[in-house]
Amino acid sequence: MISRSNAAEAALEVIDEYGLEELSLALVAKKLSVRPPSLYHHFKDKSELLQEVSRIMLVKIPAMAATGDSFEERIIARCVATRQALLRHPNAAPLILRYFPRHLLLAAYERAASEEPYPTEIQMTVMDAIEKYTYGAALFEASARARNISPMPPVDAAKYPSLAQAVADNPYDDDALFVESLRLFLAGVRARIADGTLGQPIT
Repeated sequence: MISRSNAAEAALEVIDEYGLEELSLALVAKKLSVRPPSLYHHFKDKSELLQEVSRIMLVKIPAMAATGDSFEERIIARCVATRQALLRHPNAAPLILRYFPRHLLLAAYERAASEEPYPTEIQMTVMDAIEKYTYGAALFEASARARNISPMPPVDAAKYPSLAQAVADNPYDDDALFVESLRLFLAGVRARIADGTLGQPIT
């Protein structure tokens, strides 16, 4: 029996194997051992199928158990899980940007807002920044993995000496760099709350 979910799972397998550009209903049907017209009982076109693939990638992100960690560490753990889920499917990751199913995340936004220890006037700022950084970082890395290249190309020290020094002195791999960037941002949020400069320009 074909269902929307198992058809989307089959499409995701095809994308993982052949790439997003090579996806066809014929390949998905072959993966399911059915004829291509059977898929039109569940999807009006390929675009609708891709939307469902985007949805199931988000559904695969594991729920995070409640812990005694700080809000910052809990939200970082969720961001890491989101990034890892997308990087498991680098060929399909761009679908998140094309068909981002924000309506599926309203409960997650509600939970984040209820947990945030920050003033309500900056809660959306924090959620927006964390979301865009998490998905943006994942998509940049997924794109590099899909093309089998490094996220940072080789840097000519003679031509770009400052950048080369920064790269050489960076102690983090890609995973740790992602976490440390989030920690720096959230530490900055805490600092601005503490010193009373929220809403004021930084000089």
